[in-house]
Amino acid sequence: MNDAASPHATAHDLEQHRAALTGHCYRMLGSAAEADDAVQETLVRAWRSLDRFEGRSSLRTWLYRIATRVCLDALTRRSRRARPMELGPVGTIDDVLLSLPGERWVEPIPDAHALPADADPYERASLRESIRLAFVAALQHLPPKQRAVLLLTEVLGWPAVEVADSLETSVAAVNSALQRARATMAARKATLTPAPLSPTQSQLLERFVDAFERYDMDALSHLLHEDATLSMPPYSLWLQGHPQIRAWLTGPGAPCRGSRLVATAASGSLAFGQYRPNGPDRPAGGHHAWALIVLETAGEVVTGLNSFLDTAALFPRFGLPLTLEPA
Repeated sequence: MNDAASPHATAHDLEQHRAALTGHCYRMLGSAAEADDAVQETLVRAWRSLDRFEGRSSLRTWLYRIATRVCLDALTRRSRRARPMELGPVGTIDDVLLSLPGERWVEPIPDAHALPADADPYERASLRESIRLAFVAALQHLPPKQRAVLLLTEVLGWPAVEVADSLETSVAAVNSALQRARATMAARKATLTPAPLSPTQSQLLERFVDAFERYDMDALSHLLHEDATLSMPPYSLWLQGHPQIRAWLTGPGAPCRGSRLVATAASGSLAFGQYRPNGPDRPAGGHHAWALIVLETAGEVVTGLNSFLDTAALFPRFGLPLTLEPA
């Protein structure tokens, strides 16, 4: 990517790095909204001290250092974000739905907001992998400084001496923190294995849309791994396996029949805006926003269906309308 240093940077130059900084802050914080706030604070701090930027490092590296400090400050004021699967045992369709505050959950983020356009294909694949829900959720189990060390070394490729300088610590402390962070991530089976989106995934997307919009449970089940999970933040309930997922979709989730799906890209994964058919209290014939569905996949099957229900906050962020007119 173009990351040339310049001691005469402008506000426009700072803005060119927004997507890269947003991805970094999202990995640190697990929240798209908090990442936006952190990036804005980063750019404000950078602008105020721009006259002291001497160009000895690249502008992007300098901004990453500021953003990391902003995120570390933010992490001292709040608790860890998580996914439903981390907060309790697998549920059943008969469980009472318990809604938790939005700040409890790892949020999805639009790929376009978190992946810099100037990244080369391999780097883009690596960065995409590092914003997947499972990886970001695993990061939240690391103490903040370990999280920063892992991201600066494993994702951004900084040498230990540069990380130590940025975090105002020793190289030995960085190497120790990195070793512990790697062990935690390995225990959670969260590794970075960069891979570009494949034709197989494109076909999976088309087959999933077709099965869901027809509400064909046989076809949909065929696309799901036998141990696939279904979650619906802000509800803490999560389900696992074909029988439970099918029972939910044909029981409590039956009003999803007749939905329309609009493709997008979220957290490095296949994703859709889901629109349910309007009921008697809404204009006839149209559809209204119901969920942002983020799919987790392995090869040719879906391993996770994550339906985020806060459409008022999420759909504008993804550029999705809140209603669809009759086709």
